[in-house]
Amino acid sequence: MSYYRNAIWFVKGLREYTRSGYEAAAKHFIDSDLDLDVSSRSFVITGANSGIGKATALEIAKRGGTVHMVCRNKERADEAKKQIVEQSKNENVHVHIVDMLSPRGLWEFVNNFTQNHSVHVLINNAGCMVNQRELTENGLEKNFATNTLGTFILTTALIPVLKKSQDPRVITVSSGGMLVQKLNLDDLQFEKGTFDGTMAYAQNKRQQVIMTEVWARQHKEIHFSSMHPGWADTPAVRSSMPDFYAKMKDKLRTEAQGADTVVWLALADAAVKHPSGLFFQDRTPVATHLPLAFTRSSSSEENEFMNMLERLNTQLRQCPTSAL
Repeated sequence: MSYYRNAIWFVKGLREYTRSGYEAAAKHFIDSDLDLDVSSRSFVITGANSGIGKATALEIAKRGGTVHMVCRNKERADEAKKQIVEQSKNENVHVHIVDMLSPRGLWEFVNNFTQNHSVHVLINNAGCMVNQRELTENGLEKNFATNTLGTFILTTALIPVLKKSQDPRVITVSSGGMLVQKLNLDDLQFEKGTFDGTMAYAQNKRQQVIMTEVWARQHKEIHFSSMHPGWADTPAVRSSMPDFYAKMKDKLRTEAQGADTVVWLALADAAVKHPSGLFFQDRTPVATHLPLAFTRSSSSEENEFMNMLERLNTQLRQCPTSAL
């Protein structure tokens, strides 16, 4: 079954996820959707110092939005901020140094941030693909800690603040790679069998889509969405998937093309006319499962998954410096 899923997905990717796939889809975009002034709105963007996150931050800043860049590395973040301010002529760009794999760092960030700032849109873009199984200081597998638990902690912590805003939105940058994975409750942190960083990442991205769907059911006041940026030429792809990059580099999307749907979901009135909780590709909601791939999970499995994350969050709050 995994061979079938991977083969179907790759054929689909060659047709849809490449630069030519974007160019074909873009012929149907409505340019006026992004002809906006969002100077009254505040945006929190994780992983905003490079790649799709930086391209998203720049497009929002160009339209006047207040941008809060949540980044791990201060030097790279400050340089990215400088470039964004120069290109957008918007001084309302702020850097916050937070590591998404650190629960304590995320709790402290939200506590400090919400005392001084409002937020209208949260964009969960930060991610990692570690190709060897490595653990955080809390004993969490690094891909899971960053992509899944970090996204869960930050989003749930900001939901009460988002609900106080007008037209609040949460966008999570997932991946079409999640189509090859079914939610696996028995091994959330990849402790069994041979570790495969690419498949761990794909499982995390499936988990993000499920989180989005569940949050949409639970919090009707907020518009949630997840999306696939396509195969884009980003520093993360070059470093984490060098073989894929070498083979596909001439077909990859630009960072701006990868960010287009994120920006559209964050800004456009047309985006929130769609139901909350959907998965988007090139400004269009698309299926979250391949035909005959048997990747669907039940509502009870999805609820148990969310409960597992909440239990982890609670345990880490009680013992923030101990390994689980």
